[in-house]
Amino acid sequence: MDLDRRLAACLNLHDFEEQARRRLPRPIFGYVHAAAEDRHAYDGNRAAFRKHRLVTRVLVDATARSAAVDLFGVPYAQPFGMAPVGLSALYAYRGDCVLAEVAARRGIPMVMSSSSLIPMEEVVRVNPQAWFQAYVPGDRAKMEALIARVLKAGFRTLVITVDTPAYPNREAYVRSGFTSPLVPSLGLAWQGVMHPAWTVRTFLRTLLRHGMPHFENNYAERGVAIIARNVERSFADRGNLGWDHLARIRELWPHKLVVKGVLDVRDAILARDVGADGVIVSNHGGRQLDDAVAPLDVLPEIVRGCPGMPIMLDGGIRRGTDVLKALALGAAFVFVGRPFAYAAATGGRAGVERAVDLLAAELDRNMVMLGVGRVGDLGVGHLRPA
Repeated sequence: MDLDRRLAACLNLHDFEEQARRRLPRPIFGYVHAAAEDRHAYDGNRAAFRKHRLVTRVLVDATARSAAVDLFGVPYAQPFGMAPVGLSALYAYRGDCVLAEVAARRGIPMVMSSSSLIPMEEVVRVNPQAWFQAYVPGDRAKMEALIARVLKAGFRTLVITVDTPAYPNREAYVRSGFTSPLVPSLGLAWQGVMHPAWTVRTFLRTLLRHGMPHFENNYAERGVAIIARNVERSFADRGNLGWDHLARIRELWPHKLVVKGVLDVRDAILARDVGADGVIVSNHGGRQLDDAVAPLDVLPEIVRGCPGMPIMLDGGIRRGTDVLKALALGAAFVFVGRPFAYAAATGGRAGVERAVDLLAAELDRNMVMLGVGRVGDLGVGHLRPA
């Protein structure tokens, strides 16, 4: 199936998942698709949106409607952005740059993952407005050096992910055959043979032009190769992080600081008191703790507890109606992760462009049907329990 036909077959964000499943080797798709244990947290993220129904207003002139929003003083064309997803360059050639380019063209934020395989300095050149998401090391000196590197690179919004003090259960990775380090094997070679387009256009192209991928951004210096045996040991020093680490980051970082991975209003208040400019309510897409509460379910409480601070959300958003429900419950902005990763795997830059177009079109159409002229007009009055 050629690119145009693949993209034409994608009529909503869900469809990119199946296309990516077909195009990617099973272990690579398994990395993106993975969720913790029995996938209760992952499924709960989607189920949370089904608890709410929308109330429409009719005979409302919608000709001047706009989905544009301001966040941290920056105007964005849509109230949604690209959440960080690691290893983007494994499922799409130069994946982080692809996502960054599309985000820049479409006027939405892209959050670069520190678990990426392209140096942050290259990505911020492509999109100077990109955000950087860090898993900061527990070692103070290494943490401070990383923050200095991010600042020097030119990023102006730093996202600190705080919900990964330990590795999650690896069941999903084992079942899909994904390993870290990536271990060459007959099974992996066979997957390459069975997925020749990915092998030639992504993996071999990367090897020939850029060499073996490395973890480039977890520390101030270049990290280990994806096939290095000490990959896990290299990333195993985050269990001792505390609020004092965040306070030190606040001292070092002169620009916007966002804390990601908050599910309890008490933690949101602590983040605010330390000096965070905003928080992202998130359970890591259901990848960390299974049976973790859905971000949408705790969003209203956190919004009430932190008046005046932008409260953002990720996890489970697949439709324009999902975006509207989150905004109606008080979210200042939302982020979408896996679907944009699947879109990049499906069609590279063109795939991500189509994914943005589809979600934006749903949002626009639904605003008309709701009788809403601006996303800032949304509120709980537009919702009823299912």
